[in-house]
Amino acid sequence: MASVCTAEATRAAEQRWFDAHPGQDLMDIAAQAVARKAQELLLGGAVDEIMPDWAASQCVLVLVGGGNNGGDGLFAAAALAQRGWRVELAQVMGQPHEAGMAAALDAGCIRVSLGEVTSHSYDLAIDAVLGIGGRPGIPQSLERIDTWLRARQIPVLAVDLPSGLDANSGEVESCVHAAYTITFSSLKWCHIAHPAARYCGELEVHDIGLDFVDDDGECLDDVDEYCDLAEMASLWPVPGALDDKYSRGVVGIDTGSEKFPGAAVLGVLGALRTGPGMVRFSGPSAIMAFILSRAPSVVIGEGRVQSWVIGSGWGTHDGNADRFSQRAAEGVPMVIDADALALLPAELPEGCLLTPHAGELARMLRIERSQVVADPRGSAVRAAQRFGATVLMKGSIQWVARPDGGVRAALPGPAWTAQGGSGDV
Repeated sequence: MASVCTAEATRAAEQRWFDAHPGQDLMDIAAQAVARKAQELLLGGAVDEIMPDWAASQCVLVLVGGGNNGGDGLFAAAALAQRGWRVELAQVMGQPHEAGMAAALDAGCIRVSLGEVTSHSYDLAIDAVLGIGGRPGIPQSLERIDTWLRARQIPVLAVDLPSGLDANSGEVESCVHAAYTITFSSLKWCHIAHPAARYCGELEVHDIGLDFVDDDGECLDDVDEYCDLAEMASLWPVPGALDDKYSRGVVGIDTGSEKFPGAAVLGVLGALRTGPGMVRFSGPSAIMAFILSRAPSVVIGEGRVQSWVIGSGWGTHDGNADRFSQRAAEGVPMVIDADALALLPAELPEGCLLTPHAGELARMLRIERSQVVADPRGSAVRAAQRFGATVLMKGSIQWVARPDGGVRAALPGPAWTAQGGSGDV
């Protein structure tokens, strides 16, 4: 499972590395990784020790900022020049990293002004202007260069993140459009949070030896986890030879209404496909025959269950509060969705999962939907802490927050699932 870190957690991990490796240069390690990635892109594949004859005819533009990100870019430029590539350097902002600039010039890199860039030809650009400490937005001079690069279809390799993104969020003002991003030891939230993620291009996480646990083996603050499909599949419970339908669990479904019977059908079918031993439907009697016609293995009526799925398709009815209270009184874990999210009591049974979309989460927190969209991770955490339950915020990224502040982000789902009824499943 990949780590996802804030800028603050990354800096803390870097400091621990410096403390453990006195006299060693972390910037050089990162720069060599950038240079190798750039060379892979220029060669169209794996790096060979023997450079092709045509390599010297290609030119790399390195856009440089002040600070460590610019230093990474300058040392990477030096490494590329030493391997035979033509490299030009354009200082976009700030003062150049002194040692990095000296190394790049000694290796044969050429400094050019921003005005000269658009009259030259390049095969690859490296964005080393703003790193994890940058604020959203880029200067107009860099915007113009970015527009020019895109118009000429010159690919951009971003160092750590595209300049202009906030490492800790998906917020976007103006930024570099990267075709590739190489980051170090962990993902940052901008790499997976939309809309920022769409500007990062193809991601590579290169391990430079940063450790995101403290001396006691506990994760540093602001370190979360990111699950892909394979990792989620590996966690799925698999029945054993001695299991029966009761040991595999009975899921109770109380969803749907006469107005929204489809929500109940979709919920039942979704539950069946998760692998329980039995699914029991205890929703409105008026739609029970409809449920059986679509899922004949479902047991109809009240009975003992180990968990409940409630809320989808309830609509707004006077009896919903009693319907919620009846299920909560059983004290088993519940998946609480849709209309039931408006009825949350002060205390929920242990193990409950709340599944709002952005609009529902905004109503739960009594804030504007735009605030949730701007900070989905933080909004999910606040809801989890307020209601004492795990919150899964539905959307292109599934943000899963625990009451203790821990967060996991699940792999983006296909856009084809953005349709009515997907949440009921």
